[in-house]
Amino acid sequence: MSHDRNIKWLNDRRVIYRRDPITDIPTIETSQYKYYEEGTHEAYCLFNSKAKITTYKSLKWHMLALYHLNKDNKYSLSPFFEHLARFIAKKENGFVTFFISEKALKDMIIDVYKQDSEDAPKNKLRKVIFKPYSGLDLSGKLKIVGKLIGRSKIDNGMIYDAMLYIRYDLKQKVTISKIAKILGCSTRTIYRNMDNYLKIEKHTLNEEI
Repeated sequence: MSHDRNIKWLNDRRVIYRRDPITDIPTIETSQYKYYEEGTHEAYCLFNSKAKITTYKSLKWHMLALYHLNKDNKYSLSPFFEHLARFIAKKENGFVTFFISEKALKDMIIDVYKQDSEDAPKNKLRKVIFKPYSGLDLSGKLKIVGKLIGRSKIDNGMIYDAMLYIRYDLKQKVTISKIAKILGCSTRTIYRNMDNYLKIEKHTLNEEI
């Protein structure tokens, strides 16, 4: 599967697709990361991995997130947001794995416009957020996550980081047992904390092999 996602188009237009928490205060902050003991839903990091958008539900979530993150610039307004949404939804631009019909896309855009841009879409809970240019590779990040596990329960963010490490650093198939080994826990713990989104991502990552 090609990974030629045209992220440059977003950067050239200063579209916001990443944001650190705004009101939540980290329990620990270093030069490399922020740690939230209770977790935070305010962190957004779209298009952070090579995995693409594989479902209508995921595409709509990305559109809602972009609408919210760009509420203070032109990309929260019509027709600018529609232009942005159409770019993301076009398969040739490398963000999605499927074709969406014109009617379905129009309905999705209309649904997004019905939302208040101030309302943040439901987001995954994050406990460890690494700073840009931290100098850490994924292996180094996982070591830090491992040290923090004693402070908190394993969450989706930790599992996702482990999945990416297995797929792209180790270049191996992602399995529950490998995730558990990296995070130092039982496979039962992984099954208990793995939501449907991560299950889809796991399948997508393994499809690329």
